[in-house]
Amino acid sequence: MKLAFSTATHRDAPELAELHSAVALDLTRRYGRGPWSSLTSEKGVLLAMRHSHVLVARKGGVIVGTLCLPTKKPWAIDVSYFTVAKKALYLISMAVLPSMQRQGVGRALLAEAVRVARGWPADAIRLDAFDAEAGAGAFYARCGFREVGRVVYRKAPLIYFEALL
Repeated sequence: MKLAFSTATHRDAPELAELHSAVALDLTRRYGRGPWSSLTSEKGVLLAMRHSHVLVARKGGVIVGTLCLPTKKPWAIDVSYFTVAKKALYLISMAVLPSMQRQGVGRALLAEAVRVARGWPADAIRLDAFDAEAGAGAFYARCGFREVGRVVYRKAPLIYFEALL
């Protein structure tokens, strides 16, 4: 599958909000209400763009996947679980259109995130995933991320993962 990667622009905000909301609705339909059920607004996407490198994957000009690499550590992540790193990046808000899932988009996005991180330069990528059926922990493990801990944050069980670069 031919994907084009780029940094999101403000013009992408409506499409990104729709993408994130479509994923939230799909997960809620499949697994019931949970922390994954929050819909995303255009305003929320624009706020993320101010504080993150928002990467998008396009197929035929349509955004089919996205992820955010914040410029600062998300305040909810406890760094004591992770390997010591000089410069770690945190991956948040990864989403792939439900109709495009299981077609390599997520794996390609992660590979592009690693490429971006190495150029930053960073020596690790860290993330958390919901420790639930709706979570993506098994996906991150298949993509080479190593589980480093499990926590509960605001009643949501999470798995911490990292990839050393």
